[in-house]
Amino acid sequence: MVIGARDQAEALLLDLDGVVRVFDPGVAASVERRFGLPDGALLRSAMAWSRLRPVIVGEESHAAWLESIVADLADSAGGPKRAWAALEEWHAYRGEVVPEVLDFVREVRSSRVPVGLATNATSHLDADLDKLGLAGEFDVVINSSVIGMHKPTREFFTTACMAVRTPPARCFFVDDDDRHVRGARVAGLSAYRWNGPADLPYLRAALAL
Repeated sequence: MVIGARDQAEALLLDLDGVVRVFDPGVAASVERRFGLPDGALLRSAMAWSRLRPVIVGEESHAAWLESIVADLADSAGGPKRAWAALEEWHAYRGEVVPEVLDFVREVRSSRVPVGLATNATSHLDADLDKLGLAGEFDVVINSSVIGMHKPTREFFTTACMAVRTPPARCFFVDDDDRHVRGARVAGLSAYRWNGPADLPYLRAALAL
């Protein structure tokens, strides 16, 4: 979607995972090999929607989510203790910040355009942001587990726009998930499907930087 002059964005909303933060898949693969888990087992179990949804809308705790992953992986890992060990090692790795995106966030904020982090996350998000050095890098953080609504619902995006004090038509949302981008557009936002740092010139143009 190309933003015209009449739709000039006045606020930026960014997804976390896949945009601001990335994960090295080799970390999970290494843990799985050493603990005898099938390839991709950790991510499949953690991201199973029936397991994930309750924790990202605040209906279950982060700890309960981890316990359910352990229960799911126990047989494959050779028991719950080994499953816990595998999960703890994997979970200790919190990903890596994309430096070009962080520079862009700082550039946008320095131009007095508010930037919100709009993400589906558990209550562990603040700890992750601290560990990644991202605490204080956004004007506001919209965490699905805090507001009780997840992307790509209209309610999530409405709440996110309210958080940056900007009407949906003036908010520009960036995410690497097609469903989330479509949901944002349905909610009235301009939205862009992120492909990587090569997209930054387009984002700068969209924000008239």
